[in-house]
Amino acid sequence: MRNALGLMLASVLAAVVIAAGGWFYYSSRADQGAPKTVAARAADQLTAQAKLAAKDDVQTTAAVAAKPATPAPAPAPAPATPVQQKSTCANPNALGVSRVVEIDTTGGPGFGFDHFKQFDFLTDKEVVLTFDDGPWPVNTPAVLKALADECTKGLFFSVGKHATYHPEILRQVLAQGHTVGTHTWSHVNLNGKKMTEQMAKDEVEKGISAVKYALGTNPAPFFRFPQLQHNPAIVTYFGTRNVAMFSTDIDSFDFRKGATPEKIIETVMTRLDKLGKGIILMHDFQKHTGEAMPALLARLKAGGYKVVQMKAKTTLESLPEYDEALLKDLKVPTSSARPIGSVVQTVSQ
Repeated sequence: MRNALGLMLASVLAAVVIAAGGWFYYSSRADQGAPKTVAARAADQLTAQAKLAAKDDVQTTAAVAAKPATPAPAPAPAPATPVQQKSTCANPNALGVSRVVEIDTTGGPGFGFDHFKQFDFLTDKEVVLTFDDGPWPVNTPAVLKALADECTKGLFFSVGKHATYHPEILRQVLAQGHTVGTHTWSHVNLNGKKMTEQMAKDEVEKGISAVKYALGTNPAPFFRFPQLQHNPAIVTYFGTRNVAMFSTDIDSFDFRKGATPEKIIETVMTRLDKLGKGIILMHDFQKHTGEAMPALLARLKAGGYKVVQMKAKTTLESLPEYDEALLKDLKVPTSSARPIGSVVQTVSQ
């Protein structure tokens, strides 16, 4: 019995010793790195990759910083806004428009050295094309076609009466990008013996209202006196109305009896070649002017001349009393002032 009990105690003691040794062994392995689950190993791998990536990022950044900075390419400059007639021109060799000038008409400045010497804005070989007395059937469209074929622009001084006769032609002038000014109501000489200051003012203002009526919008504050007869009182008046006045440098004399397209061209080019530049006076009212325009524009181009277009900074407001007087003269029906309820009533529904 004692031997059996002793054997059991020896067995238990041996088991304890073995267990303690095993615990000690596995504890030592745990300090060196215990076996891990798949998830734990994957986590360790991601951590290692992250550290490596961070190391790579730092090295790459340091390398870039160590190199001289390469300047970023400059953005391409925005293309200059092309002049409208050049961007839409079908003629690659067109005369075109070399530049557009904007006129501040405050105080009523004058242009054209025949009468006004202050503003010499044209440079050598520059011209301004101006046309008086339109709009008129056949003749004005002929001028417009010649200008369109060469993709160039002009300045038109319209007679008020003619504008009310042919508003569709004057609208075409404006629609094609030309500048529209005024030229009195009936093309009367404002320096006539029987012309009073009030009569002259009426001629001017009624002409402005008529051109506005024909266009459906305000004209430019540009005016040319008929026959280049500058009424002193109206010159002063334009200073208060902020209307620029136009004379000329080169008169085509296309209105004279016996004028032909050939004579018009020679008159203009002879004078222009002598002066070297200038504002050219022509008349889109005249048949021979329309006929001369294609060859005249070709001569200008061959001679190295460039066209300058003149535009106004603002438009010209007509005066309400002249607008009303014009509508009465034209017998334009006015809309009823009655309330809609007294005109239109629902009688069944």
